[in-house]
Amino acid sequence: MKRTFLFLLTATLLVAGLCSCGKETPLPYVVDNNSTDGDGTVTTSVTWVDLGLPSGLLWADRNVGAVRPEGSGNYYAWGETNPKMNFEWETYRYSSRNGDMNKYCNDPEYGIDGYTDNLTTLEASDDAATVNIGGGARTPTKDEWQELMDNTTSTWITRNGVNGRLLTAPNGKSIFLPTPGYRLGRDIYFDGKYSFYWSSSLDTEHPDSAWSFGFSSAIQNLCGDYGRYYGFSVRAVRASQN
Repeated sequence: MKRTFLFLLTATLLVAGLCSCGKETPLPYVVDNNSTDGDGTVTTSVTWVDLGLPSGLLWADRNVGAVRPEGSGNYYAWGETNPKMNFEWETYRYSSRNGDMNKYCNDPEYGIDGYTDNLTTLEASDDAATVNIGGGARTPTKDEWQELMDNTTSTWITRNGVNGRLLTAPNGKSIFLPTPGYRLGRDIYFDGKYSFYWSSSLDTEHPDSAWSFGFSSAIQNLCGDYGRYYGFSVRAVRASQN
């Protein structure tokens, strides 16, 4: 049965204790297609980190749109490549006002007038990492987030005043995932406390949502319950050049 998104990040992570009620004061937000970190400075070059993963995949050292590894970067709806001010079904690129899908839909119950295309992974033109970074960059799949979790030690730390998780591989290399919360409507929620990073994988059981990686100081988990219109962070990966 089709679900209606009348909740604020409930289901899987709520049961696990990741989410709670309440709202942080919205932060200043700059929409800039050149990718800024809120201060008008254009993003510096991404550094690719080899964590020695079985796949050989390299992970970016910062979020898409971030000037530095501790920077929040931009927030994106799933399948959108530009930041924006308002994250709702009404402003989402691939849905009608009531949340019926017109792209990335494998179930006619969720499609506009029964629409399906059976696309379950973001195409390059809809991938915020590919469009904004280039050079083979893309958003990791659900399975690639799982590989990262399975092959690193995750520690909650504060780096240069920013809360987040440090994921360290056996080879000693690490990446830092800051905790900029998420955007819903025009507000930022739980900045510094909880965060969600998109994967490129559709939730095929409920194609009005997509898989993400969520974490707090207490837990990290893969989540498939959140509407594609939410504003989450994006971290890029690319194949090794070797």
